[in-house]
Amino acid sequence: MSAPLPMSAPAFRWGILGAGGIARKFTDAVTQHTASEVVAVAAASGVERAQAFADEMGVPKAYGSYEQLLADPHVDLVYVATTHNNHHGPALLAIEAGKHVLVEKAFTQNEKQAQLVVDAARAKGVFVMEAMWARHLPHQYALRELIARGEIGEIVSVQADHGQALSHVERMWNPALAGGALLDLGVYPIAFAHDLLGVPDSITSVGRLRETGVDGAVSMVFDYASLGAQASLTTTMEARTPCVALIGGTEGFVTVDRTFYNPTTFTVTRDDGTSWTYDGTVPNGFQFEAAEVARCVDAGLAESPVHTLEQSLEIMRIMDEVRNQIGLIYPNEHPGPGDPLV
Repeated sequence: MSAPLPMSAPAFRWGILGAGGIARKFTDAVTQHTASEVVAVAAASGVERAQAFADEMGVPKAYGSYEQLLADPHVDLVYVATTHNNHHGPALLAIEAGKHVLVEKAFTQNEKQAQLVVDAARAKGVFVMEAMWARHLPHQYALRELIARGEIGEIVSVQADHGQALSHVERMWNPALAGGALLDLGVYPIAFAHDLLGVPDSITSVGRLRETGVDGAVSMVFDYASLGAQASLTTTMEARTPCVALIGGTEGFVTVDRTFYNPTTFTVTRDDGTSWTYDGTVPNGFQFEAAEVARCVDAGLAESPVHTLEQSLEIMRIMDEVRNQIGLIYPNEHPGPGDPLV
């Protein structure tokens, strides 16, 4: 199955909570590459920031609070584009207002927050999905398809890295904003391995915490003993790395080019000497997740079959375990001795 064309999805009216860079990319994707439109934006810091965003991106309405946007009857769908520490709060507000919600990755700061969002959505009967955009991209559809048909045999090894030189970005150093490499960058290789192999049987992690308490780099090994496979994953916010992914199978391997989580190309090399390359490059890429939301809401679904709420919960549990192993705790989390993250 190929990735559905975004422009073929039904048209809806989006409101955006948050007015940063990722909200700009999402707005461009929706307005340029789908039949939907962004009709409103809200910034918690005040209407001035929201208005500046609206003027720049051609959005008709700007609000100085999330509550004002959520009260707008002309907003059908809401995209939460805030910092990681504040995904669940706006998501819960949107759910309570009866809006369908797309929550930027990482879904929340920890699994307990994620469960609150999932429970609220199911109780209210509204659609919610994590904005793990890579899962909806054309090359990811093609990867899942070639693996399902046994193109490279059984998966034995997955490798993926995501490193960016972000030492100059203030929010990345701020523990109050759930900064650091793992939630911002490491979620991509983790989600990649999860998409292919599911939940690991065991996790081994090492990380380097920096002077502010955030993680500068994390290395992880996921063991899938029941599948006979392992995943080796790394992330850092202190250096630009290749950002490629490798999938090794019993009959061949796949090399996913830079950057593996963006619209990209990959090459399949089989043990019989044959090879072929898939080109999944498209502009932007956020339009695929936006279109998935529109299709699901139009069909009356409460979650996406491509990226379910349980899968988002599983990824959050994995990241909680990694954090427990490297001692990464944010200021708004207060576990007692031996307790898991809260």
